[in-house]
Amino acid sequence: MSSIGLTDEQKEFQKVAFDFAANEMAPHMAEWDQNEMFPVETMRKAAQLGFGGIYVQPEVGGSGLSRLDTSIIFEALSTGCASTTAYISIHNMCAWMIDTFGSNELREKFCPDLCSMEKFASYCLTEPGSGSDAASLLTNAKLQGDHYVLNGSKAFISGGGDTDVYVVMCRTGGKGPKGISCVVVEKGTPGLSFGKKEKKVGWNSQPTRAVIFEDCAVPVTNRLGVEGQGFNIAMKGLNGGRINIASCSLGAAHASVQLARDHLCIRKQFGETLSNSQFLQFKLAEMATRLVASRLMVRQAAVALQEDRPDAVALCSMAKLFATDECFSICNQALQMHGGYGYLKDYAVQQFVRDIRVHQILEGTNEVMRMIIARNLLTES
Repeated sequence: MSSIGLTDEQKEFQKVAFDFAANEMAPHMAEWDQNEMFPVETMRKAAQLGFGGIYVQPEVGGSGLSRLDTSIIFEALSTGCASTTAYISIHNMCAWMIDTFGSNELREKFCPDLCSMEKFASYCLTEPGSGSDAASLLTNAKLQGDHYVLNGSKAFISGGGDTDVYVVMCRTGGKGPKGISCVVVEKGTPGLSFGKKEKKVGWNSQPTRAVIFEDCAVPVTNRLGVEGQGFNIAMKGLNGGRINIASCSLGAAHASVQLARDHLCIRKQFGETLSNSQFLQFKLAEMATRLVASRLMVRQAAVALQEDRPDAVALCSMAKLFATDECFSICNQALQMHGGYGYLKDYAVQQFVRDIRVHQILEGTNEVMRMIIARNLLTES
């Protein structure tokens, strides 16, 4: 059902992504989780298929595909490992931000290596004191000659410490969103350091650390867009990021429905397989229905974003809210269908549950998604 309505070309790269997930990711998913491994070489193999800069322009090494194409790819990859795919989606968002808002010099300097995943990127918006209230961020960038000198810290940064390029939102002006600019900081810059590696419930195939700036001098030429445009750039990145993370939830739910179906066909209780229980048949049917509804909503939002429609922001928020909530519920129900086995780390379903729980929190919490949707509706009135 995941191929319904797709063009032949979309079906082709969906198959490539499914095959890569099955052969290169799924066999290692548990090991990456258990040992907290950042699978750099596997991601570089994915980049060879064009998955390092999916919606980045071809002239700087990207694949130049649409937002819908991107969603299709991330859903398929997530069936092999949602955590690793989620990082790849963040990396893609950073590469797109540099490609879209950077000067030609910045694009040529950073995008080719990001698209090949020779270098990896991190998105730095959240701070210890500003999560949902992102516009109140405190990381400061004072202009001194031809450099900004950054002071402050970022929290919960995916890839932090292991990645090479940091897309950083910082305050160059007064309070509020209009005082925020966006700069690119390279690993190894004096004054850039990292906190301890966080111990997380899921998303263990990608490291998470605080990113700390202490008199960190960054060339003014590393700024994306103009001064004061940073918050707008951050939000434009997140509109796509929300579609991407929802797509990762789709992949986890897709895999979990299949795992639950296979378990029902094998597991026997009361003298027959669980697949003969009408109650469980109905549960499986509901899971599949909610998965398809979520997929349709995500793909519709992806098309709206690609076309830059006025309702795109609200649709992206709706898709992120609906799909991440529904897909977590689907994965959780799949675990329940496994009974006690579902709680064992020998069974992949528990990892999908752990890995996508955070999708309801990051890229804007689902409570913030409700705020955005309500504000859009009330503005229309």
